Amino acid sequence: MATDAFPEGFPVEGFPVGEGPSRPGGLLDVLGVAAVMLDAEGRITLWSPQAEKLFGWTAQEALGRPAAQLLVGPENLDQVLTLFSRVMSEGKSWAGVFPVQHKDGSTRLVEFRNMRLQDEGGETYALGIATDQAVLRQVERDLALSVRLVAQSPIGLAVLDTGLRFVMVNPALERINNLPAEEHIGREVQDVLTFLDTEVIAARMREVLGSGRPLLDQFTVGRTAADPAGEHAWSVSYYRLEDPNGRVLGLATSVVDITEQHRAATEAARARRRLAVIADASATVGTTLDVDQTAHELADVIVPELADLAAVDVLDAVLEGRRTTSPSPGDAARFRALAVATAYPTDAVRAADPTGQIASYDADRLITRCVTSARPVLVPHVGAADLPRIAADPQGADLLGRAGLHSYLAVPLIARGEVLGALSLYRVRNPQPFDEDDAVLAVELAARAAVCIDNARSYQSERRTALTLQRHLMNHRPPQPMGMEIAYRYQPAQAAREVGGDWFDAIPVAGDKTALVVGDVMGSGINAAATMGQLRTTTRALADLDLEPADVLQHLDHIVSGLDPAFATCLYAVYDPYLGQCSIAVAGHLPPVLVRSGRPPELLDLPTGAPLGVGGVRFEQTTVPLPDGDQLVLYTDGLVETRDQPIDDRLHMLLDLLAEPELPLEELCDRLLGALRHDNDHDDVALLIARAHAHDE
Repeated sequence: MATDAFPEGFPVEGFPVGEGPSRPGGLLDVLGVAAVMLDAEGRITLWSPQAEKLFGWTAQEALGRPAAQLLVGPENLDQVLTLFSRVMSEGKSWAGVFPVQHKDGSTRLVEFRNMRLQDEGGETYALGIATDQAVLRQVERDLALSVRLVAQSPIGLAVLDTGLRFVMVNPALERINNLPAEEHIGREVQDVLTFLDTEVIAARMREVLGSGRPLLDQFTVGRTAADPAGEHAWSVSYYRLEDPNGRVLGLATSVVDITEQHRAATEAARARRRLAVIADASATVGTTLDVDQTAHELADVIVPELADLAAVDVLDAVLEGRRTTSPSPGDAARFRALAVATAYPTDAVRAADPTGQIASYDADRLITRCVTSARPVLVPHVGAADLPRIAADPQGADLLGRAGLHSYLAVPLIARGEVLGALSLYRVRNPQPFDEDDAVLAVELAARAAVCIDNARSYQSERRTALTLQRHLMNHRPPQPMGMEIAYRYQPAQAAREVGGDWFDAIPVAGDKTALVVGDVMGSGINAAATMGQLRTTTRALADLDLEPADVLQHLDHIVSGLDPAFATCLYAVYDPYLGQCSIAVAGHLPPVLVRSGRPPELLDLPTGAPLGVGGVRFEQTTVPLPDGDQLVLYTDGLVETRDQPIDDRLHMLLDLLAEPELPLEELCDRLLGALRHDNDHDDVALLIARAHAHDE
């Protein structure tokens, strides 16, 4: 029947007006099924166009002729006549494959279905339906292969009609969707795939139905009813289905479960992020020797990659410099809050101790358990009973509960076998609970940061000790000497281990003279401060003997050789107000600056000498006029030496500053330090400025 046999709107019995029968499929066209009718004598009475195509004879050539003579070779004639007689006499159908002679002389195997028909007048006929066996076998093989592939494929396969209703699903898709086939068939996509974003899926399907262009490897993630806690991933492709005539039949979809690959890729990406966090921590945590700054750097690197909220708390005894073993299990612990960081503004931050606050927590607190056991404490799913053991107080527990805290992790800060404190991590918006991998990463970050915190703690402790020692040793404020005005400054280095070696002094000497001293013990820290104290005391004792500057240095050189550190630079000068002159000897020290009224400042060209402690070296002294108003500027190398500028450039800067309009000496000290010193300088500095006032006998 032709596809246009029923024009649109033509009434057909059994079909409402306007709908009509559905369009025919194309499978029979592919098979080319031929129909031939024979009368009781075996003559051809009906001949279809498909018969003409299959056998080569036209209707005019075939009609009225005996079928056996037209289509069967002599060798098969008797067999055919016998079969025909049986069909006509017994009324039994016959089916089979038989060789048929084509008009072109060739022989073809044809699949036959023969049956007897009877009209209203009682006449009998034989109807033969035939198709080329090769074509039929090909279709059968294709169909069998398709059925087997669909049924046994590990890939989920489905066919949907143009209304996006399931008409076929294979066993693999049943397993993937965890739904039997009968619960798919006839149902729309949104009714079956409730665990996915069906709006997007349906839109993709409609796009393929409309355009005919397939969509391949569409990545989809969701959670199935069978495994609501686990994330699954699928690669989905869509193809439009058409019959041989181009009629759209519906849609085919293939679904590949790639959950394992997705999880592996996710884990690899997670591992890369973790490595990035560790690398970031290596670069950003411990940039200074400041405990508070180091704690803030740790909290900042944790948020938001690992936690929504992070807090760093250190045992108070550790910050006070009392190295001790970790608190024992069952003991309370006293903490000082150092840093808190959040990924976003939240009231949950108010549940953590404010920075700088000291708090004592009982043994049942999770942070206490963390430091007493020296092990991580992981609460993947925080319940109401856990909140009081996490928060500082009931108000904090309420804040955390209302903020939505659902997972908590505390890891100890351990350096050199000592527990310093704990790092507390909170997840609120991040939906994933903390797991063992998170704990491993947090322990790694905490260990790196703990070493930095311990170093900073040690440096600050040593810095305080060195400064205390140095200030104690230099607590004597030099008096204003006869005929001279002096101003001085001492500024410690910022780094703890670089404090302690510089000193200055102004010492009264017999005859109203004044000894001016600056020195720098090589090395730094507590040992340097102690050596400096010994040299300062010895220098004052030698000054009382009214020795020449070169002789004083000679004695100091002998003494330094037995100290640790064993080297120092020194400049020793004696000013005589009656003579208006200054005798100077130098032991490896930078030259002083002489500032004369009306003349440019100059670095005095003096014999440099060897540092104290070299031994066996004679020192020379030089006498310099120092009339009324002249200034002598003595300093240690911390004033002019830097790591990124040549010393000559820095000395010229010093001279330029001294060439500016004259200031009171106290202001001049501040000007020099303000212009030449920086906050992060790694050396301490001693500065002594003396201005001469003539004294008449």
